Amino acid sequence: MKAIDVLRQGLFGSEYWLARFAFQRGLALIYLVAFLVALNQFRPLLGERGLLPVPQFLQFVSFRRAPSIFHFYYSDNFFAAVSCAGILLSIIGLTSLSERGPLWVSIAVWSLTYALYLSIMNVGQTFYGFGWESMLLEAGFLAILLGPNRMAVPVPIIFLLRWMLFRVEFGAGLIKLRGDPCWRNLTCLQYHHETQPLPNALSSHFHHLPKSFHKLEVLGNFAAQLVVPWGLFLPQPVAGISGALIILTQMWLFISGNYSWLNLLTMLLAVPSFTNAQLRPILRMPAPGGLSAPVAYEWVIVAFSAVVMVLSYWPVHNMLSRRQIMNTSFNPYHLANTYGAFGSVTKARYEIAIEGTEEEAVRGQTKWKEYEFKAKPGNPRRRPTQIAPYHLRLDWLMWFAAMSPVYGYREHPWFIILIQKLLQNDPSTLKLLAGNPFPQGPKVIRARLYHYRFATAKERRETGQWWVRTPAGEYLPPVSIRPGAD
Repeated sequence: MKAIDVLRQGLFGSEYWLARFAFQRGLALIYLVAFLVALNQFRPLLGERGLLPVPQFLQFVSFRRAPSIFHFYYSDNFFAAVSCAGILLSIIGLTSLSERGPLWVSIAVWSLTYALYLSIMNVGQTFYGFGWESMLLEAGFLAILLGPNRMAVPVPIIFLLRWMLFRVEFGAGLIKLRGDPCWRNLTCLQYHHETQPLPNALSSHFHHLPKSFHKLEVLGNFAAQLVVPWGLFLPQPVAGISGALIILTQMWLFISGNYSWLNLLTMLLAVPSFTNAQLRPILRMPAPGGLSAPVAYEWVIVAFSAVVMVLSYWPVHNMLSRRQIMNTSFNPYHLANTYGAFGSVTKARYEIAIEGTEEEAVRGQTKWKEYEFKAKPGNPRRRPTQIAPYHLRLDWLMWFAAMSPVYGYREHPWFIILIQKLLQNDPSTLKLLAGNPFPQGPKVIRARLYHYRFATAKERRETGQWWVRTPAGEYLPPVSIRPGAD
């Protein structure tokens, strides 16, 4: 019996009470952002008349392949209700109301939040094909069993969160080491700050740093992703130091670009590496001691931890493989995923400019007006903006579309539908953009490809431009809607 008591004390304790408290509040905040993004953007992207309508998608995918409550019923109003319910649950978690009651309340709140976001992601198609979506779901599932404030902290879940962070960082490091040669010759960051999906106002300054500094950045990146994560499994204070180093490197990434909630969530995953003593100077709140947990709950934690370790076979096998893939889920519930991004880095930036005209016939002197996106580079004089941790899904997909410049719209069916919606002057679609240059709607639309580079400090002083762009060809020839077409 004494051996069992010692084991139980090792599985549960109060040493990571502050880490659990901070992690739950931070995760609720990210959930809140994610559900707000869904509420604000789903109708033009995924709605019944969206670019990739959910009802059509559900006709070709089974519940087993993509679990979602929308298999049972879908309408735009119901999707909005699901998003609003997710927002409400996120606020309950953010204010700690979910953790002030009994265990079942905490489990219910986090389970419902996870289930609602899983339902959204599994019907989101290409607009939800980002690694941080699976990250949020995996972290959200682990949060279900973290327990409320008045219970001891399940140490196995703390280590499963560290294991997830290890996969995020180590997988990203491996994909770079095996990928683009520019990572191995330390030159990738001479391009990446300029060619990343959505640069912010500081990206230009990072890009113009000396080449020698960029090499140090790459070395620091490899150290942070291939060496530091191993310390997460070592005794304190090494685990805490490793977590702190990961947070610092993620803060560097956060201020240099827009990656939705990727950096914020990665920093949050590092919080369970800190003990109460390490967090108390920051949080300045007492952590109770002598907490316990129900015996049945303890056995559930043990069983769940065993299941996760079994599921971890696939991401481990992937990381060890020479054909490593990145940001992949091996099950439809997005548990024990594999991570890693930017194994290859684009060396030149191309952007698609969508232009319209109010003239019915296109001539040499036709006047074209350009649609402006909320964050994607467009007008060279517009300052890049900071939008993370918010996520502008259409802006990101436009970055991917520009990677296939020769009539690349054929690889992106949503792009043609986007053009059709703009020709129709669709109000819902126009809300995804920064503005509408055609109050009465355009007659003809075309898309042109431009090469972009950051203006130097001298060029910006002289011209006021953040970008210098040059024409790079046609992306979509002029198109219009036939009279009477819907």
